[in-house]
Amino acid sequence: MRAIRYIFPIMAVTLFSCESNTYEDLEEDILFEGPITYNGQIKSIISANCLSCHGSDGISSFRPLGTYAELKDAVQNTDLLDRIQRRDGEQGIMPQTGRMPQGSIDLILQWNTDGLQEN
Repeated sequence: MRAIRYIFPIMAVTLFSCESNTYEDLEEDILFEGPITYNGQIKSIISANCLSCHGSDGISSFRPLGTYAELKDAVQNTDLLDRIQRRDGEQGIMPQTGRMPQGSIDLILQWNTDGLQEN
């Protein structure tokens, strides 16, 4: 009977001490002064998230993203910006392996807003 008296406070502490965070909630904002540029920030994001498929040997090499000109063309003339913003499980999400961190997506969107500068 004594043990029952302690179960309820333990359960209450356990329930109220748990948090429900997504990876997006935990990710810190990435701040840069000045405009976002391809060579400064975007190239490394694309290399890490896209080139395994959109590189010269990838299954999507028909739409390469390995150079500034190729990526700029994809941003301006395809639905790339829409596809990187889709949620996991949505058809057409890029990369297909899972959504990029929101901070990376935000940088790509800001790069577009800043005029797709190379340097």
